[in-house]
Amino acid sequence: MILAELNVWHSRPAVPTRRVALGDDNLNFEPTPGPGGLLLAAVVASYSQQLDDDGNADLNELLNRLEIGARIPQPRLRHRLQQDRIGLTRSTHRLVSLANGNISLELAPSDRPEPHVLAALYRAGDEPSPTRRSLLTLLRSARRWQGQDSRDLLRYLTGDSSEVPWNGNQIVDPVSWALEVLGFPTQSATDLPDSRLVRRTFRQMLRNVHPDHGGAASEAGSRIEALTAARNILLDQRSA
Repeated sequence: MILAELNVWHSRPAVPTRRVALGDDNLNFEPTPGPGGLLLAAVVASYSQQLDDDGNADLNELLNRLEIGARIPQPRLRHRLQQDRIGLTRSTHRLVSLANGNISLELAPSDRPEPHVLAALYRAGDEPSPTRRSLLTLLRSARRWQGQDSRDLLRYLTGDSSEVPWNGNQIVDPVSWALEVLGFPTQSATDLPDSRLVRRTFRQMLRNVHPDHGGAASEAGSRIEALTAARNILLDQRSA
């Protein structure tokens, strides 16, 4: 049974122009991030590994813009987003439920990683906040995965150490993740710190990870990105 499906329309490899368009998808994000969010994260995890340094820098900027709902100037990752699919070819990614109750990934092969990463991010960016920010938090986490085995990827994304039947609610809760990143006890997920404490803690941790204050330069970018995402999630929860 198909739990989630993402259709990516993109230029053929031999075509000089680079275009991407979204297709008719089957993505369920309930309860957030749901099987749809898991599939988007798997696509980002698998294909973002193939991006070069410039591509990863562009991806960071795109994630930040999508998170706040800002206008996205084109092109991104050397691909232009368009509405029509004329002249484009389709790649389909699926998350399926097996007869034994486990889940499996069916990711389409491709010569270029960019259109698949872009399609997953744009699709997540279409959702209203806070669902959008929860999905983008999961996509940020997915970028840290390094591997080739799809079963290992699913275990990484769901937080499972073994293959167990899919129950639709196994992905790490974004609020618990945000609390952990900012150093708050995860037991307080039902009693969140107030907005002033969140902002003050964010500023203190941001200063500590900055290279000018002794933070490791090689890790500063990813740590600042994670801290910013965590702050936004908790502030969203306080205002909800």
